[in-house]
Amino acid sequence: MPTPLCLLGGPGIEDRTGHGHDQDRFVEIGSLSKVFTGTVLGRLAQDGTVGLDTPLEDCLAEVPGGTGISLRHLAEHTSGLPRLPDVLAGPHGDPYAAFTPHALDACLGELDRVASGELGVAEYSNLGYAVLGRALTAVTGQPYQRLLDDHVLRPLGLAAGAVTAEPPQGQRLVPRGLLGRPKPLWTLTGPIAPAGGLWATCRTLARATVGLLVEHRLGEPALTWQYGSGVRWHNGATRGSSVLAAAHDDGRWIVLHRLGDAAATDRLARQTLLAAPEPRGRS
Repeated sequence: MPTPLCLLGGPGIEDRTGHGHDQDRFVEIGSLSKVFTGTVLGRLAQDGTVGLDTPLEDCLAEVPGGTGISLRHLAEHTSGLPRLPDVLAGPHGDPYAAFTPHALDACLGELDRVASGELGVAEYSNLGYAVLGRALTAVTGQPYQRLLDDHVLRPLGLAAGAVTAEPPQGQRLVPRGLLGRPKPLWTLTGPIAPAGGLWATCRTLARATVGLLVEHRLGEPALTWQYGSGVRWHNGATRGSSVLAAAHDDGRWIVLHRLGDAAATDRLARQTLLAAPEPRGRS
């Protein structure tokens, strides 16, 4: 059965939506959520609310002193925190179900012991971005959605709630099984949302990607983005849903969402981006 997909890009990349996809319905964006959290951090650093190198313990009183972890470490995945502590891992079919506010609070209180890796050494951490989201809400006194709306979405010309952890049920596009029934979704609300629980439409993701990576409308791209060979990118995947957003230094860009496995999504997005002709006047 063909995989539902939505591909938006430019210049030299032809938009394509097919097999039941819809670029105006909300889809899970998984770890691409981190880009929005990182952008909030960058904006708060620009206006002096926090510094990128502000110690985490200065933002969250419950964090033990002396960890050495800064907000930059969390954003760059160099905090020494694991992907997710074993004590917070949920069942195989819903791995983040146990990641409740109470569980995160308990984790923060012993973060010096939870940080099993070496400070400054890269180790991808969903926990780190959950902690970063908590730190940003604590230091501003604002809920996470308000931070997204005020510091990312509205400045990009997008509506409040265009990226959200709780889109209307009737506006969601979700993976379906062989009989057409919706597949159970992972529990990604609450404290894990800044790391992987956001939803957006593909049209919104396209506008955000252009604004953040091509036009640099909010300044330098967030520390969250991966960079190599002239391309900034980030991907995300949940159960049956995968996405990649990327932009080349020469102005080519792409957003691809599929209701299918992440490896194929990453491969198709990168192949499409790099196969597009370079824009005229660029080298």
